[in-house]
Amino acid sequence: MNLIKNRWNFIKPNLELQKSFSKGLGISPITAQLLINRGIDNLDSAGNFINSTLNSFHDPYQMKDMDKAVQRIIHSIKSKEKIFIYGDYDVDGITATSLLILFFREMNVDASYYIPKRAGEGYGLNLNAISWIKEQGGKLIITVDCGITAVKEGKALKEMGLDLIITDHHQLSGNLPEAVAILHPGQKDCKYPFKSLAGVGIVFKLIKSLRSAFKEMGMPQEKIPNLKKHLDLVSLGTIADIAPLLGENHIIAKYGLKEIGKTSKAGLKALKTIVGINGREITVTDVGFLIGPRINAAGRLGAADAAVRLLTTNNEDEAFEIARHLDSENRRRQLIQDDILREVRAMIESQCHVENNRAIILSSSNWHLGVIGIVASKIVEEYNKPTILISVDGEYGKGSARGIPSFHLYESLQKCEDFLVDFGGHKYAAGLTIKSEMIDKFKDYFQTVAAEVLNKDDCISQIDIDASIELAELDYSLTKEINRIGPFGQSNPPPLFCSRSVEIAGEPVVIGKNNGHIRMDVDDGSEIMEVVGFNFSYLINEINSDDSYDIVYTPIINRWKGNERVQLKLVDIRKADI
Repeated sequence: MNLIKNRWNFIKPNLELQKSFSKGLGISPITAQLLINRGIDNLDSAGNFINSTLNSFHDPYQMKDMDKAVQRIIHSIKSKEKIFIYGDYDVDGITATSLLILFFREMNVDASYYIPKRAGEGYGLNLNAISWIKEQGGKLIITVDCGITAVKEGKALKEMGLDLIITDHHQLSGNLPEAVAILHPGQKDCKYPFKSLAGVGIVFKLIKSLRSAFKEMGMPQEKIPNLKKHLDLVSLGTIADIAPLLGENHIIAKYGLKEIGKTSKAGLKALKTIVGINGREITVTDVGFLIGPRINAAGRLGAADAAVRLLTTNNEDEAFEIARHLDSENRRRQLIQDDILREVRAMIESQCHVENNRAIILSSSNWHLGVIGIVASKIVEEYNKPTILISVDGEYGKGSARGIPSFHLYESLQKCEDFLVDFGGHKYAAGLTIKSEMIDKFKDYFQTVAAEVLNKDDCISQIDIDASIELAELDYSLTKEINRIGPFGQSNPPPLFCSRSVEIAGEPVVIGKNNGHIRMDVDDGSEIMEVVGFNFSYLINEINSDDSYDIVYTPIINRWKGNERVQLKLVDIRKADI
């Protein structure tokens, strides 16, 4: 087996800025370079990042239309109008809906919610739902994590005599819908400094503004909700939506993960118990792979209402009942996903010219619409090419698309809009609707678009390495300092270091539940350290003590029975003479 899996890109150090950060913040040059590698280019920003507090948030009233949104909502409250929150069926939309429901409930405001079904209604506002809301007496609709492209629906709402407030973070298109207020930091004339909030992050800004308004109106402090406790939902939606963990999202994740750990919400407590993470520090990985998928399972296979009920209930028995249901749904989702993944892999082998094509586009009437997005992500991981999977149902197909760093999905779909009924999304993820008869033409044209942007090297997975260092530099103190940059996630990845010409010291051993991992000691002449390679058990037959290797890894703190030590988590390995 060839040990080289990826292109290794060594990020060029900025020695001058390194020195400035190191001296100004009292940190090591290595930690300083990590900050630089994450796009931080001045001392103030570096200090705010590494020392951020809950007071570091921007003023929410800097967001365009925030004053209009607050005034309209307060008018609804005073007039006792029926408010409907219209959400999306993913974790971001579910947490945003739940957050607003909980806030209104604490303020004794009559608010209901509506989340469309993925299979029957699809993403975003739809006319049937709007008509139903009007029949229920709704006067004001607040969208969360959707609505920015609903031009037709916005017009219909106005004609029906309903008001609309849009809160969304998805890609802006040409025309904006008619609305009382649009909260979207990406608007050209919006002065809000941070442009990458998730949908739940924008809702958090809205309720912060409402809280301030109630305070100014003379409401007693004890009757105004404390929002810190709701950072559990804000961080959950932000992390699960793979929003960049920089700027305000970094603060949300940093403090929100702590709130998940000590949450008083019955639903989150039940989920933590079911997935076995009660009583310990909660991580980004826990959210991304344990909590998030179970909340997502509701909207993928059925109705997302169950997840909103889970996150908003005060009843522990009900919470455990719903959590068990979602856990069961998630297992069912995994089985469906595995079946589709096997079929997609077989289709790639038989139908795709993987060497020549720059994208993978496949369709089938056998695929569950709620699962193809996850499968598309896994295909991107395996082939590092933009991937679109289309679930066909009669006259129409609905597709999920996932991208790679060197390719902008939404902009590429714009070039193909003549073939599509509808589409939306952003650089890395998008959804589309297409007439079944147009799928083949769309496939051909999208391949042409991809070929204009991507070359063969773009389709080889690249590892961005923060620095080359000797093992002796990675002591416990430095590793703890590096962790101050966390929590790590999208756009703030775990640090990657390279140590060169290491030798295998002693005998590597295979470990793990299914013997899938490897543990070994490595020696670069400066220090001997333990390396753990998750899903690297095949190396047991590929490496030997006669050769030396270059390794790429992330340093981690291993905690066992009250003791802590530095361990290296293997990311890639190659022979040192290559």
